[in-house]
Amino acid sequence: MAENEIQLPPPLPKPPNGMYPARVDDRGRLKLPTGFQEYFSKLPDTEKSLYVTSLDRCKGYIYTNSQWEAMREHLENFQDDPEAGERVLFTAMDLGSDSAMDNQGRILLSPELRRELSIENQPVRIYSGTDSIEILPQGKYEELRQVSGEKAAADLRIIRMSRRK
Repeated sequence: MAENEIQLPPPLPKPPNGMYPARVDDRGRLKLPTGFQEYFSKLPDTEKSLYVTSLDRCKGYIYTNSQWEAMREHLENFQDDPEAGERVLFTAMDLGSDSAMDNQGRILLSPELRRELSIENQPVRIYSGTDSIEILPQGKYEELRQVSGEKAAADLRIIRMSRRK
């Protein structure tokens, strides 16, 4: 390596695609499906510490260290509507906690987050979001599934029309 060459960290592994059923047990631990366990186990050591929170009080978000720091910085410096940034950061700090995946593929969620999302000892759905792993409470999943089903044909027509432009 050249003397003044900067060594970039390797890119993070890609999380699995799709939506997976999971469960939060009576001790507040989210048992991850195998694909997510593999994803988290492949993270570099600097990313194994996680931050689990909610930004909207409707669903949960699992961030790696670097993902959370980027989101936090974005919220702290949000210029379009600084008060909105402050409120979302407040929610994230109010409901969030540091966590890590244990050797059985579980992530501990804060009591505040579990209560707010009503997910204690409940099934959930998890999937890869843009910059985090998202935790969708079962009730919210059913609601979105219903609306998606009702609007599927119309939504697909809109998408197909936009691709033709």
